[in-house]
Amino acid sequence: MGQLAPSPNPYTGDTLSPEKRSERMSRVRNKDTKPELFVRRLVHALGYRYRLHSDSLPGHPDLVFSARNRVIFVHGCFWHRHQGCALNRTPKSRPDFWVSKFERNVMRDEANLQRLLDLGWRFLIVWECQARDNDTLRMRITEFLGPAKRDPGK
Repeated sequence: MGQLAPSPNPYTGDTLSPEKRSERMSRVRNKDTKPELFVRRLVHALGYRYRLHSDSLPGHPDLVFSARNRVIFVHGCFWHRHQGCALNRTPKSRPDFWVSKFERNVMRDEANLQRLLDLGWRFLIVWECQARDNDTLRMRITEFLGPAKRDPGK
């Protein structure tokens, strides 16, 4: 049986040094993620047109449909804590830090959604794991947005 290599960071039990962990975390994207790009392509193919990442709306929604007063958020299951999802896990190193961070994320999301409702906007959250089911997602988006203004087949 082989032994595990000693942790580069003995204070956290992390397998990466603080510098390497920082570098890796800096690569995590908050825009143009694979699930977001999938949803954008699907929405466009359905004939809807939208704006991206509005700075003027709470939470900077991923897709904004101004004429319909509707927005879509594409949430990562890990960062936004999708309940019951296998992708919603807590790292083993520094669990107190992560739990606190996740709680702040969820509270911020809830506050932003309430502010959107107060401003008269409706929202749809598409979770990262749901972006894999094309047919169900197509139906949810169509029900949420209503009929497209033009036929996407033309």
